Amino acid sequence: MNKPAVTPRPEFSSGPCAKRPGWTLDALNDALLGRSHRSKPGKAKLKYAIDKTREILGVPDEYHVGIVPASDTGAVEMALWSLLGARGVDMLAWESFGAGWITDVVKQLKLDDVREFRADYGRLPNLDAVDTDRDVVFTWNGTTSGVKVPNADWIKDDREGLTICDATSAAFAMDLPFEKLDVTTFSWQKVLGGEAAHGMIVLSPRAVERLETYTPAWPLPKIFRLTKGGKLIDGIFTGATINTPSMLAVEDYIDALEWAESVGGLKGLIARSEANLAVLQAWVEATDWVDFLAVDPATNSNTSVCLKLTGDWISSLDPDIAATVPKKVAALLEAEKVAFDIGAYRDAPAGLRIWAGGTVEADDLKALTQWLDWAYATVQAELS
Repeated sequence: MNKPAVTPRPEFSSGPCAKRPGWTLDALNDALLGRSHRSKPGKAKLKYAIDKTREILGVPDEYHVGIVPASDTGAVEMALWSLLGARGVDMLAWESFGAGWITDVVKQLKLDDVREFRADYGRLPNLDAVDTDRDVVFTWNGTTSGVKVPNADWIKDDREGLTICDATSAAFAMDLPFEKLDVTTFSWQKVLGGEAAHGMIVLSPRAVERLETYTPAWPLPKIFRLTKGGKLIDGIFTGATINTPSMLAVEDYIDALEWAESVGGLKGLIARSEANLAVLQAWVEATDWVDFLAVDPATNSNTSVCLKLTGDWISSLDPDIAATVPKKVAALLEAEKVAFDIGAYRDAPAGLRIWAGGTVEADDLKALTQWLDWAYATVQAELS
């Protein structure tokens, strides 16, 4: 099989994700470098990033939006350590990051009243069995499994517990129902392709009430503290960050937000991502050696698309050899500078993972599918 004629833009990594189309270093020319982030211009930049995030995502006015340290991980940990322990908690996991939050709650916080709802890669746990009168911790989109929750119907409007949602590969690509979410976290380097190290946390009034009326039994590191003297630290949500942010990364995030606005805001971003998924769906339907890892099409992620290799030839191989095939495909495409970082996550089943968020162009995905066919045929010929 001959190499395809069209070479796509090769950035298909699931984090950090592709920069917006047309991005260059010139986008950072207005970065506030050599100035304090606590200066008037510094705080103005940070507040602008917060306000633009709220506007594009449609966060309700009564919710708080803040920039916090250590990417999405820091934002989730801040929520777990600051809010849990007031009541029992239901922990959901169907991939590696959800499993990591269970480890933190059970082995680090060592909470007593914890119920675990787990599912294998490709599936969701039974959401109907979750009790939202307890606190609930879950990922909206399983980045390493390609499985998302299809909706929030399982979360009660009159719940007594808090819902803590890790939405890092969902925000800006999926419609998050904030009225169902009390804590929502994400990072800049996922859907909008921003730079690493900074996280975002969105708090409902119910989450703020918990923060101001409940004190955890354990000490809190400074970077996790959201209250002072029993009151929410408002500055975190107006641009006075807990620690020193990179103003270069802030400028890059602002650029990504303004680009998002230019393509139609959240609706435009969702449409771009869903169009990208449609390209991969059409290819999967027409290809006999690949399928989605997600068992239920309704749960198929439109950002971190996870694929498994199937078919008679793969089935005929020794399992250890079969597991090397997707790695060989990914390595071959990286060597050709056609696709970078599309191997499955290290803890996930052997396969491929292709980012389809809004910063990726559909035409690049169409070109990639032709290269995937070529790479698979090449590896098959090598091993046969």
